[in-house]
Amino acid sequence: MELEVVHETRYAYTAPVSLAHHLAHLQPLQDAHQQLLAFDMAIEPAAAQASDSLDAMGNSQRHFSLVQPHEALTVRASSRVRLQPRFLGLAPETSAPWADVAASLRYVAQAHYEAALEYALPSPYVPRLKALRDYGTASLSAGRPLAAAAIELMQRIHADFRYQSLSTEVDTPLAQVLLQRRGVCQDFAHLMAGVLRMWGLPARYVSGYLLTHAPGAEGPEAADDLQADAGQPMLGADASHAWVQVWCPGTTGVPADGWLDLDPTNNIVPGVGHVRVAVGRDFGDVTPLRGVIRGGGHHTLTVGVSTRRLAGGDTPAAREHELLQ
Repeated sequence: MELEVVHETRYAYTAPVSLAHHLAHLQPLQDAHQQLLAFDMAIEPAAAQASDSLDAMGNSQRHFSLVQPHEALTVRASSRVRLQPRFLGLAPETSAPWADVAASLRYVAQAHYEAALEYALPSPYVPRLKALRDYGTASLSAGRPLAAAAIELMQRIHADFRYQSLSTEVDTPLAQVLLQRRGVCQDFAHLMAGVLRMWGLPARYVSGYLLTHAPGAEGPEAADDLQADAGQPMLGADASHAWVQVWCPGTTGVPADGWLDLDPTNNIVPGVGHVRVAVGRDFGDVTPLRGVIRGGGHHTLTVGVSTRRLAGGDTPAAREHELLQ
């Protein structure tokens, strides 16, 4: 499947900005299952300086500076990606027991360092909270395969917490989300990552996009309660979206890197309707656009995202997937 994504961010200032430095995480990731066919970032007014690089997590990032006075900033990122199913034949019960995975990450002198350990530690937006560990007790029973436990945890978060636009801010504490039992996709991703980390399990925050309506399950092997029905409206669409990746090494149907994507906002295993832009410990690592400015007074932020499926963009694997539905 081929998708086109247009992500436009506009800042309107009440006073001129004389100098600005910005950092953008807007270019989608590229790997065996997500091919970036085209990408363009238009900045208005034009940047005086701009440079592209990779951050510590392997995400594409762009630094740019503006030195001319301006009262508005518009950043329009346009992407075209080709997606292949990533979790065909997913068998959660083949995952190692969650306690064994957690134990494998404990410090042992001169032992091999596993990079996934970084995502089992607390981070600025995902602190250690006893309430998070308590919430995970029902899913992380003794001997349970990690992938199966994580999927049930996703389902519980989806059932217990209500998606409500504008119910939280970027800096709303996770403890408050736990109390009020409502939030947006960012909160649900932080919540699920926090629960898993409290049990010593690596969980990454994923920023990206998704289709307004689900394309359907990835294959006949997928359980009905793990996939969205084709055409089903998706929560968090028409904006940047967030979900989690759980480290489940050796699980059948999970790529060799061991990361299994789970979307607690929509209660699904992401398929070819989710576009991954960046991964990190939490929202702070992968903020789509941030920066520092001189001047500006107060500002108004407007963000719009459009994701659409391109006609004739189906891959042979995607066509086979559709025939099997």
